[in-house]
Amino acid sequence: MRENDTDADQRGPGGAPGRVVLVTTSHRVAPGLLSWPAWQVLRTADRVLCADPDHPQLPYLREAGVTVEAVEPDARDLVDAAAGRTVAVLARDEGEPRLTDGLARLAGSGRTVMPELELLPASYDLPGARLLDVVQVMDRIRLDCPWSSLRTHRGLARHAVEEAYELVEAIETDDRDELREELGDVLLQVVFHARIAQDDAERPFSIDDVAAGLVTKLVHRHPHLFGDATATTPEEVQALWLSTKAEEKHRRTSVTDGVPLAQPALALVGKLAARVGSAGLEVPVPTGEGLGYALLALAVRAQDEGVDPETALRAAARSYRDAIRAAEGV
Repeated sequence: MRENDTDADQRGPGGAPGRVVLVTTSHRVAPGLLSWPAWQVLRTADRVLCADPDHPQLPYLREAGVTVEAVEPDARDLVDAAAGRTVAVLARDEGEPRLTDGLARLAGSGRTVMPELELLPASYDLPGARLLDVVQVMDRIRLDCPWSSLRTHRGLARHAVEEAYELVEAIETDDRDELREELGDVLLQVVFHARIAQDDAERPFSIDDVAAGLVTKLVHRHPHLFGDATATTPEEVQALWLSTKAEEKHRRTSVTDGVPLAQPALALVGKLAARVGSAGLEVPVPTGEGLGYALLALAVRAQDEGVDPETALRAAARSYRDAIRAAEGV
C-alpha cells in the first residue's frame, strides 16, 4: 500500500484500525522477568515481531508458547499488518527509532488511518541498575584492554588517593558537575580493584562480595532501622554506631588499630585524637622540641574542640592560595 490509499483501504475487518504495541525491556533486568501486562499482550497478540534474532527474551517467550517472527517491519507494513489485529513489536535495547519515526510521519500526514499505538515498558530499571553497566564495561576493559589487563592493586593505589582528594576539592568548592564526575572516578577505583581481585589465583573476590560485605556492615550498624534497637536523635544514632562498630572490632588490641599511618600527618593526628576521645582515654600529648610537636598539640586541640584539623587547614590554605593569586594579579 501507498501513503495516499483511502481510509477504507486502511481498515481491517469491520473497519477496525487495529493496535500496535511496542514492548520495551531493560537489559539490566534478568530475561523473562516481565510485567504481567507485557506477558498478557505477548501471549494474546495476533502477531509478535522482533528484528533481533538474538534478543535475550526470545528463549523465554518460546518456552511460554509465544511465536515470535523474525521480522523488521517498516512503518507502512506494520500499519497494514495491524489492520483489525493486535501486533506486538519486541523492541531492541536501543529501541526502534526508525520504526517509531516512520509511524510518526504516517500519523502526521493525515492520509492514513492509524491503528492504536501503545508503548508498553515490560521491565523497569530499579535505582542503581546502571551499576550493572559499570560492572559489564569494566569486565570488558579488564579482559581486552592491553593496558588495563596488566594493572595491579599496587600500581593503581596512588590513583585512589588522587581521586579521593579531587572528590574532596569538588565538595569544598561546591561544584555540582565536578562532584558528580569525581564520584564516578572514585567508583571507578572501587570497581577496577574489585575486578583485579577477581583474577587472584589464591584468594579471589568480586564486586558482589564487596557489596555484600558493605550491606552486612550497614545493616549491623543501623539496628534502629533493621533490628530492635531504638534511636530517635542523631546523638542516639551515633552512640549505636559506635557500640556496634566496637563489637565488630573486638579483636583489636588498641584504638589505634586500623588507623592508616600513610595518610597525611594532620589527618592522622586528627584521627588518632578522635579515637582517643571516643574511647574515653586520658592520653597526655607528647611534648618535645621543634615545630612537629607544636603542630601535634594544635591538631589535638582542634579535634578536642570539635574541629577537624585537616579540613580547617585546607580552608586556610585555600585562602592563602587566593592571596597568592591576588598578589600575582591573577
